[in-house]
Amino acid sequence: MVGLGGVGGFFGGLLAGRYAADPENEVIFVCRGPHGKVIRDEGLKVITAEGDSFSVKPDLVATDLSDVGAADLIIFAVKGYDLEKAALTVAPAVNEHTVILPLLNGVNNAAILAGLFPKARILNGCVYISSRIEEPGVVHHVGGPGKIFFGPEEEDAGSYEYIEKLLVDAGINARLTDSIRLEVWRKFMFMSPFAGVTSLKEETFGEVLGSSSSFDLLKGMMEELEKLGRAKGVDLPADILSRSIDVGRNFPPQTKSSMQLDFEKGKRNEVETFIGYVVRECDQAGINAPCYRMTYQGLTG
Repeated sequence: MVGLGGVGGFFGGLLAGRYAADPENEVIFVCRGPHGKVIRDEGLKVITAEGDSFSVKPDLVATDLSDVGAADLIIFAVKGYDLEKAALTVAPAVNEHTVILPLLNGVNNAAILAGLFPKARILNGCVYISSRIEEPGVVHHVGGPGKIFFGPEEEDAGSYEYIEKLLVDAGINARLTDSIRLEVWRKFMFMSPFAGVTSLKEETFGEVLGSSSSFDLLKGMMEELEKLGRAKGVDLPADILSRSIDVGRNFPPQTKSSMQLDFEKGKRNEVETFIGYVVRECDQAGINAPCYRMTYQGLTG
């Protein structure tokens, strides 16, 4: 498990709890900093959405995989801006048999990893979870189903049923699918526009949905993104736009997007993952995207 933040910490904790003492499986956490030090010295504590908690120790906590041999499965759970750097830390453990599964925001992570590891077996994936690092060594699953969708973009998904079983047996709500591109884009259709508008306007979900100007921008971004997805051959549902808006309506009105929170705190953010990527891809596809372009310029100065 590469990256032990909210996502990697929750799923990595479940995997370590099930397999760390299993002679047939070795669970390795790749992380660094104060969080990694506490996990290495004391273990990882996971607080569940129900308020319970459990603590685990993986077989190894490392900052890279230079000395562990070839890995069977590598799961990336880092931010998009850290993906390529994180990939370099595990490169010595990747060969043609290694399966790589990214659980990141964005829609092009599989393509990035395929470029870095052309001989590996690359899957794609997305997650539905709200979780965070509470303090070094402690990850809190705040809410959301904690569900993983994953699968290959090109080949038959059936050959990866053993990974689904590995995850499910660890108590993970995981689903292998032949339509992973659709699942990834379905999530992106909601997350990208909401992240852009909430961050640009400094408004909550409820404020965006209740303001005519903000809502028009949100809808315009979704329309541009839908055009891009269809141009890329993604079989989006005919009602994807209304569905994506409804997802936002189902959140508490005071909700802020994770990118908005990063902007507020002056932290590094995923504006390139959520907004810049769309602007660049629309340019390349010849799609006019004034709403995305205006949002990108407003957020990047």
